[in-house]
Amino acid sequence: MGILAVGILFSLGVWKLVQTVNLNPFHTVGEEIDSLDGVTVYFNGGVNNVEERNVAGTYNLGLKYQCVEFVKRYYYQHYGHKMPDAYGHAKSFFDPAIADGKYNAQRDLFQYVNPSAKRPEKGDLLVFGASWFNPYGHVAIISEVQENSIEIIQQNAGPFSSSRENFELILDKEEKWEILERRVLGWLRKEER
Repeated sequence: MGILAVGILFSLGVWKLVQTVNLNPFHTVGEEIDSLDGVTVYFNGGVNNVEERNVAGTYNLGLKYQCVEFVKRYYYQHYGHKMPDAYGHAKSFFDPAIADGKYNAQRDLFQYVNPSAKRPEKGDLLVFGASWFNPYGHVAIISEVQENSIEIIQQNAGPFSSSRENFELILDKEEKWEILERRVLGWLRKEER
């Protein structure tokens, strides 16, 4: 095996270790670090750290303390909402075949595409697509909407990342609301059908 191959394997091993081990000495896995509307955000350590499955009765909330588990727990505790499809990675919450403002039956929520004719609102579930280092995507809850920005609250953002993050919000030339973050696919909302 050549030196380059050994170097690549070593680098991949280090990368995997960094993603699963808690490198932050100021927090422990499972520690309460934030909350929204009485629903707690827990620290996860490395982004690929996986704890046991969290369930509410027979309803699957997800793997502790991943991002999916937080948004599903938020919708369950805050809205009393159970998604028909209780499984899937973060990016699977957004169905690209569904038009802006139409019903997403898999999640029992209405889906809005970024950019959308509908302005994002507090409590919307925000979906991020996959990236080079994260093939699963990411989900968060919009915690605040200002005139030109949104704030999100998230779980499992990384061992040194904040549970809150802000993004610019604009009304584009086509009169659509756009969150200026290239990975944002769209948002989902609990509405009456």
